[in-house]
Amino acid sequence: MTPENLLAAQREFFLSGQTLPLKFRIKQLKKLRKAIRENEQYFYEEIYKDFSKSKFETYATELSLVYSELNLAIKKLKKWMKPKKKRTDLANKPGKSRILPEPLGCSLIIGAWNYPYQLSIVPVISAIAAGNTVILKPSELSYNASAIMAKVFNRIFIPEIFHVVIGGIKEAQALLNLNFDKIFFTGSVPVGKKIYQAAAKHLTPVTLELGGKSPTFVLPDAKIKMTAKRIVWGKFLNAGQTCVATDYILVDKTVEKQLLEELKNQIKIQFPTFENGIPENYVQIINERNFDRLLNLIDKEKIYYGGTFDKEKRLIHPTVLHNISFDDTVMEDEIFGPVLPVIAYENLDELIEKVKLKPKPLALYIFSKNKKQIKKIQTEISFGGGAVNDTVMHLTNHRLPFGGTGSSGMGSYHGYAGFETFSHFKSILKKPFWFEPPVKYAPYSEKNRKILKFLIE
Repeated sequence: MTPENLLAAQREFFLSGQTLPLKFRIKQLKKLRKAIRENEQYFYEEIYKDFSKSKFETYATELSLVYSELNLAIKKLKKWMKPKKKRTDLANKPGKSRILPEPLGCSLIIGAWNYPYQLSIVPVISAIAAGNTVILKPSELSYNASAIMAKVFNRIFIPEIFHVVIGGIKEAQALLNLNFDKIFFTGSVPVGKKIYQAAAKHLTPVTLELGGKSPTFVLPDAKIKMTAKRIVWGKFLNAGQTCVATDYILVDKTVEKQLLEELKNQIKIQFPTFENGIPENYVQIINERNFDRLLNLIDKEKIYYGGTFDKEKRLIHPTVLHNISFDDTVMEDEIFGPVLPVIAYENLDELIEKVKLKPKPLALYIFSKNKKQIKKIQTEISFGGGAVNDTVMHLTNHRLPFGGTGSSGMGSYHGYAGFETFSHFKSILKKPFWFEPPVKYAPYSEKNRKILKFLIE
């Protein structure tokens, strides 16, 4: 089926109104959950071919979030779909005001390769819950994970409701040429700009989940051992191929040496060397091009710890760089790999000003107990979301909308925020026939103007 015919079939199905009832949406969500559960072992096997990703990590970072998102949507969808009552202003009394959610229509979701299941399926859940049809285009880089999604989902769902399209740039461009009602993209900033340009031709609303250089502030009062433990876990999870991972550390000069030493200790504990093969809790770099790019970011003279690699296995051991400045090559673009630059600072105010001049990051983390300094950083620097005294974990809370700002993205999802992203909210005013104030009707008078002024202001 060509992209044009596929979208036409979905358009016809959507316009028939079959996606609108609660029962229909719940049925599709349960069907999706059942499909994943019954084929879970294949999902583990195929992603291992792409990343050598363990069963534990695949569940923890991919499928657990998919299942929890599905369970939440199934449980809460009836509430989400209910009209929302709003207060009616005096000028419209006696009347009632409501907001009615409705699906946007036919949606295109373009997934990312670094978490191919989570970053593809979670927005699909939001789209289906909101009553949309879905075409999913997963990344071609995580080929095997994408292929198993296509195989399973295209067998379970009719194409008029949900269909997975496999392919690369050519297939993505063919889809982007079409007139969708919503486009949801997760990926890099350069590709995000192209998506936005393509959507503008049809005035299609877009959600962009991008990335950026996410800083982690370590203030002098931080508990260094726990700080290092949480940073190392969040940074080197998925071999650093995580959009909300710490991109670089900003540490107070007085605790720099202590932090560096503890980062090294934690890497030794959490991510031992891979001399005897690929560790159970570590993954490969997605491809050779990204592997070579990451190696070029490692200045051998500035390695504090790590720096070893195995090109054949596409493995780079967690690497910490020190004596780094904002002018270093590693600080130019998002790293997206297991390389962690550490910048020491002496003046927090000056540091904040430097960070503010950079593109807005997707995430920002602060390790401290100083409420005044935490508030200062969070207030003065614009970023998508983040955490205090932890990293990455904020995206697991469905009650917290997940998304970027500025060059790190636009729009958000997860939980109810995802339902909102794929919905339009119609504002409705309902008035009775039995009463109508005469002041708004001609002929106009000064007296009626004063009455109107009173009612409105």
